[in-house]
Amino acid sequence: MKKTLLAAALMAGFAGVAQANTSVTLYGVLDTAIGYERIKHDATGVTKKRTGLVDGIQSGNRWGLKGSEDLGNGLRATFQLESGFKLSDGESAQSGRLFGRQATVGLAGDSWGQIDFGRQQNIASRFFVDVHGQGWDDTGSVTAFKGQDGYRMDNSVVYVSPNFSGFEFGAGYSFNINGQQEFKVSGEKDQNAREFTTGLRYKSGPVAVALTYDQLRLQNADNANSYKNTSSWTLSGSYDFEVVAVSLAFGQDLNGNFGENKKYQKNFDYNNYSVALAVPLGGGKLSGSYTMSEPRKAAKDIGEKKQHAYSVVYKHPLSKRTDVYVLGAYEDNYKQKNNDTRTVAALGLRHRF
Repeated sequence: MKKTLLAAALMAGFAGVAQANTSVTLYGVLDTAIGYERIKHDATGVTKKRTGLVDGIQSGNRWGLKGSEDLGNGLRATFQLESGFKLSDGESAQSGRLFGRQATVGLAGDSWGQIDFGRQQNIASRFFVDVHGQGWDDTGSVTAFKGQDGYRMDNSVVYVSPNFSGFEFGAGYSFNINGQQEFKVSGEKDQNAREFTTGLRYKSGPVAVALTYDQLRLQNADNANSYKNTSSWTLSGSYDFEVVAVSLAFGQDLNGNFGENKKYQKNFDYNNYSVALAVPLGGGKLSGSYTMSEPRKAAKDIGEKKQHAYSVVYKHPLSKRTDVYVLGAYEDNYKQKNNDTRTVAALGLRHRF
């Protein structure tokens, strides 16, 4: 009897130790707004309008599980599963994937960094600097920097270094960015859209700077039997003057509108610019941005126009996890089409758990 009690006590003790060395966190974001959107097509004279419930203006709606296990000597096993969804009707986002925002398992070390395997963001999305906030229902810098905001890769391996005096380095590779990796059939071209992503970031005190580069192998729009490389690079940075924070970004998409088109297009090049300001106001934050995407070479030759996007937002915290916001935005030459416009206004609520 005594041996049985002793064994039970030891098992309970070991279970307590195992539980202490393993952590799992349930988290999520719920974001919705009453919004108005108008899109005017100049060439056809057609105008589209809608007013009603809008999903995820500030942050994409999601829930997730993340955790780690202490393996000893500063080594940890990690995982993260994150599912995106539409709050208005409960449908899955990211093309219906169960864990479309992220699905990774990896290893992390205090001295050498972290490596993750699965579906995850590229380095450009992780490192991009913007004091306004990138997304805001595609009215912020993401109108031009599409490969730098929530851009995800399937079948990927990504490494991020630890912080060395403010510096971080990252690099990754995807064996096929979208869907299951295909077999390479003898005598045929490899069908997989492979991607390389890398970047360097510095952040210390009021200063943040990041330089990133992505290269993606895509099917040629003019020749279905050939594959070529399209690429994107960006330099972004910010400085916080306390009374106002300022961020600037410049980059280029080469041989295709990166993150937008899924085909290689020779000499379809774009210069991308962004400037943003943020000031503390009334316990919240007032911020605004201007972004431009400038078509060059073949993109300009076929009549694509400079796309201009303006947005202003005020968000106010109700608690550490809940805030309200109001947004106004306007885009001219929407999607590079001459005189097409998009207007957005919204009043929203976001809660994090």
